[in-house]
Amino acid sequence: MKKKISMVVFDMAGTTINENNIVYKLLHQVLIDDGYDCSLDLVLAIGAGKEKKAALKDILIELGVFAPDNIAERLHQIFNDKLANIYTTAPIVSMDGAEELFAQLKLMEIKVVLNTGYDSKTAHFLLQKLHWEIGNHIDGLITASDVLHGRPSPDMIFLAMQQLHITDANLVVKIGDSIVDIEEGKNANCGLTIGITTGAQDEQMLQMANPDYIIHHLQDILLLIE
Repeated sequence: MKKKISMVVFDMAGTTINENNIVYKLLHQVLIDDGYDCSLDLVLAIGAGKEKKAALKDILIELGVFAPDNIAERLHQIFNDKLANIYTTAPIVSMDGAEELFAQLKLMEIKVVLNTGYDSKTAHFLLQKLHWEIGNHIDGLITASDVLHGRPSPDMIFLAMQQLHITDANLVVKIGDSIVDIEEGKNANCGLTIGITTGAQDEQMLQMANPDYIIHHLQDILLLIE
């Protein structure tokens, strides 16, 4: 049976935006350039979906680095500088069916919100590059810059609910391509948490977070909600 929903909160990169894992490839390269021996698979497993400084810190901890905060701060600045240059010229496109899905949800009177581990500047740059407008294509954007605690904390979802006057988390869906997306939704007590296999982590990894559903295409969400 389909679930009655008032708002869907979508992750950005890997869920609604296809940027070919540029972010995690760059995080990996920044770590390698600084002398850390780690794989891209480790970066994806530990860092996917998180605010990027927190992701760097968690990866450094996994690598056994003592007192990683200052190192993460320095590497995060390097990462941000490089990402701004890369995103200017990189081919950034919407995931197949994303814009059509947003339009269909609006016809169903369901709010569409994007949230992300990116900072506000990066997230808004991506919206501009895709020509997505708040109030037109989507109803809201919440970034890691807007809250005190990033994923898996529920703060971004709670802020979206507050801004769009939704009081019952059971009427909210969270969908994303990482374990922390699913954990974020569960911590917010969302009515549905959905993993999607179009981004950073595969179905086996997503299953570790025990989502309500795992889908393989954005349009599949329409089979689950009303």
